[in-house]
Amino acid sequence: MSDRRFNGSTPTRALVTGAAGFLGSHLCDALIDRGYDVVGLDNYFTGRKENIAHLLHHPNFEMVRHDVRQPYWGEFDRIFHLACPASPRFYGKNAIATAKISFLGSLNMLGLAKRTEARIFHASTSEVYGDPLEHPQKESYNGSVNPIGPRACYDEGKRIAEALFFDYHRQHGLEIKVVRIFNTYGPRMSQGDGRVVSNFIVQALKGEDITVFGDGSQTRSFCYVDDLIAGFLAVVDTPPAFTGPVNLGNPEEFTILELAELVIAMTGARSRIIRQPLPVDDPRQRCPDIKLASQSLGWKPAVALRDGLARTIEFFQRELASSAAALTPPAGVL
Repeated sequence: MSDRRFNGSTPTRALVTGAAGFLGSHLCDALIDRGYDVVGLDNYFTGRKENIAHLLHHPNFEMVRHDVRQPYWGEFDRIFHLACPASPRFYGKNAIATAKISFLGSLNMLGLAKRTEARIFHASTSEVYGDPLEHPQKESYNGSVNPIGPRACYDEGKRIAEALFFDYHRQHGLEIKVVRIFNTYGPRMSQGDGRVVSNFIVQALKGEDITVFGDGSQTRSFCYVDDLIAGFLAVVDTPPAFTGPVNLGNPEEFTILELAELVIAMTGARSRIIRQPLPVDDPRQRCPDIKLASQSLGWKPAVALRDGLARTIEFFQRELASSAAALTPPAGVL
């Protein structure tokens, strides 16, 4: 399928699902900076209006409350499909809804892309690798996933979404771009989303004990949000023959215990580290092989963990201060 609308010129109209989310809001910023007209969709199940408040009066941005489990109609040149709960705390609350979002949401967006001949981008996840038997994980690795465990609604949901994308590509010639996101952090994360970076920072800033699951020896790699969004844009700009999937993440690996100790040191907290049992199916190792991204996109992360954490800590300091101010009654009011 040719890019009939532009013939090499810059596309002008993009749809972003999950636009009020952590990643979606940063992507909207980047697309607007590129000159796109952006329509954002979100039902605010996990997205936050605060994340896109600064865009609401921008002439190139329109926000629509919409659940991607229902079809959406419009004319777009690029579709970025990011809508889906992405932390165990959220998708554990409603596993069936999470599975539906992955399947029906992808089906509806693929149908829209097929009708409008749009290039469509899918934000998949490293969770498709499950608790991996290969380390680091390459795109060719098929994964080790428990299809009936408590995380399956997300893990298997993203796997069926990838299957749909590639079936639409094979059957209808749809231009698809699929990325597998490894742990990403940065400003606009939610305080209560249950992800390890936000958990540790918020606990430290509140002077609470930091909760480490298991013995803390399990590893993760942490990619700063600006690096990830740069990877998104690099992927969507590739020629039609490049479909992915492609890993996007930081290959520098840390244990969870190392992360906890670094957050305590950087915040100056006096928090103790306490341990709780490891959740079911929690991966022991998670680290991307990014050779494909490096060779095909010229992409690699640039922000070191300590630098990214400093920016993220500053964000949460402002968030917590704002929350405290909102709870403090005006002077003289009892």
